[in-house]
Amino acid sequence: MNLYFLVEGKRTERKVYPMWLSILRPELAKVDHVLDVENNNYYLISGEGYPSLLNHLEHAIDEVNEIDKFDYLILCLDSEEVSLQTRKEEILKYITQKHIKLKRTELVIIIQHPCFETWFLGNRKIFKRYPQSQTLNQYINFYDVREKDPELMPCFQENTRAQFHHSYLREIFNERNIVYTKQKPEIVGEETFLNELINRSTETSHISSFKNFIDFIKS
Repeated sequence: MNLYFLVEGKRTERKVYPMWLSILRPELAKVDHVLDVENNNYYLISGEGYPSLLNHLEHAIDEVNEIDKFDYLILCLDSEEVSLQTRKEEILKYITQKHIKLKRTELVIIIQHPCFETWFLGNRKIFKRYPQSQTLNQYINFYDVREKDPELMPCFQENTRAQFHHSYLREIFNERNIVYTKQKPEIVGEETFLNELINRSTETSHISSFKNFIDFIKS
């Protein structure tokens, strides 16, 4: 099986998805150049944000059609301030309007709802039992992601939900003196961290968009 990943983020997704794939599908080897794909390989490229990702999508479809070795083209992007279904419909509408079609490769759309960091908030074990940070306690009082679905958490004081979810996550890590930035997200790519997310998504109905990714990768 060969996979072509087109991810929205410039930094975090490019580091975390390969770490997760090495755990979930260790038989898949990453190739740095799309023409190097043979068997049980995956290629991953960034769309440099949204909506510029749409232009990259057009190019990606041309590439997979020309090379004709990829089983799946996997598009990973945030829903941000719109619903998961709305974002997916935007992608399909763009493809239809551009009159671009995949030959034998199947398109899989993975929506990170509302953002990639939302999924990471699903790890309940990263919380200290009695946090000291005033900001973190304020966030918890507003919306306790240990008990409630992170995907349903509304905006607080930040401009967008995604910004708030990122701030919330950073405060959790700061409480444990763990550095997390979009440039240094390796902590969330570790197997123990990933397993906690999988447990949360299977034991509850929470972070269901993450479970969509897991179900696809394990299928």
